[in-house]
Amino acid sequence: MLKGFKQFLLRGNVVDLAVAVVMGTAFVAIVTAFSDGVINPLLAVFGGTNNLGLGFQLIADKPATFIAIGPIITAGLNFVIIAALLYFVVVLPANHAKARFLGSDVAAPTDNELLQEIRDLLAQQNNSGGGKHEF
Repeated sequence: MLKGFKQFLLRGNVVDLAVAVVMGTAFVAIVTAFSDGVINPLLAVFGGTNNLGLGFQLIADKPATFIAIGPIITAGLNFVIIAALLYFVVVLPANHAKARFLGSDVAAPTDNELLQEIRDLLAQQNNSGGGKHEF
């Protein structure tokens, strides 16, 4: 019973689901706090004296036409940070646990290998099966 539960937990679908849940909750809060506290002030250095942040204004004197580049850069950095954290904290340990507890599976033969085996078996059958059959 525990062996089946262990195989269920180490199956790829469960790990993928866990990665998605963690990505959607815990790491987002941490990375957002890091972005708000560190990345956004660093990007504001490049934004000049504009209060709206890093970006450019399409029409002067109309704040609604401001195109903000800073949030796009922040979102990209958030994505990279979250992906790196998940890979090193969840995926690598899960793969290591899978390899340790389930062992390495023998690779399935390719289509060409299977066809070669069938060809060889048919050749053996024709050579040792009491002559050739003609149709």
